[in-house]
Amino acid sequence: MSNIKVELKKPDVDKIKEICKSFNNQPGELINVLHKTQHTFGYLPAEVQEVVARELNVSVAKVYGVVTFYSFFSMIPKGKYPISVCTGTACYVRGAENVLDEFKKNLKIEVGETTGDGMFSISCLRCVGACGLAPVVMVGEKTYGRVAPEMVSDIIKEYTNQK
Repeated sequence: MSNIKVELKKPDVDKIKEICKSFNNQPGELINVLHKTQHTFGYLPAEVQEVVARELNVSVAKVYGVVTFYSFFSMIPKGKYPISVCTGTACYVRGAENVLDEFKKNLKIEVGETTGDGMFSISCLRCVGACGLAPVVMVGEKTYGRVAPEMVSDIIKEYTNQK
């Protein structure tokens, strides 16, 4: 994977500083700052992490460690419609892997990648707490339950028709 260099503009830097300030620039608030920053920018590239580290007076290594440790955080941009396939025990037992394979085949990308047009990205989650609906897929905030591989192309079509 190539290292994408992101050019942060002054309004972006100001926004990150504002987020840090909203948590009183407290190093102990690092995770909350990162959550809010990712919610604002969609992901946490190295350049964003550097500003957060400077504002909270922590090392860039510490910020990077937190970003890479927690699967919620992403250093690459997600698609407009991020697809998350639950691979927790119940979903896995009920065929989540086949559903995931079907998404990968249809979109021609791997887990952690984004389609060339920026529309879709695929990730896996551990559990969404809807085990009775296994296997579960989320597209953005929308949850799909009892997903079978043959349903995948219809789910994708729902979003490609929205362009």
